[in-house]
Amino acid sequence: MSEKNRLVFALSLVLLISVGCSGGKVGLSGKVVYSDDKSPLPTGTVCLETDTFMARGTIGPNGTFVVGSVGEKDGLPPGKYRVFISGAEKVVSVNDNDVVTTEPLIDPKFTSGVTSGLTLDITSTTRNFNIEVDRYDRR
Repeated sequence: MSEKNRLVFALSLVLLISVGCSGGKVGLSGKVVYSDDKSPLPTGTVCLETDTFMARGTIGPNGTFVVGSVGEKDGLPPGKYRVFISGAEKVVSVNDNDVVTTEPLIDPKFTSGVTSGLTLDITSTTRNFNIEVDRYDRR
């Protein structure tokens, strides 16, 4: 193989890998709000999962999030995802031994992809996904 052919082959391989790695990933953002008054959920993590893949995005104080595959801005492959929220808790107290007591901010059903009832089918045009959750009820 000539030097020119090797160079063309190497450049073609790099191009193929870079196109394959971007693989049509879709950027996804949104906002999580309470269903009763539409106020933002101020903390937690939005999680999207399939049987073989999980992606996450941190919820900001205003309820907004961005989800990606590895980093928050690298996008997700198209597909059907179960959606749930983790870490949506507030600190209730800290004792003298620095033991932290927390209380959930959302109904526990939203903390599992199996029970949340939230799903998302990401296509090449999916860009925004807003989520409504119920508040935690101490009763």
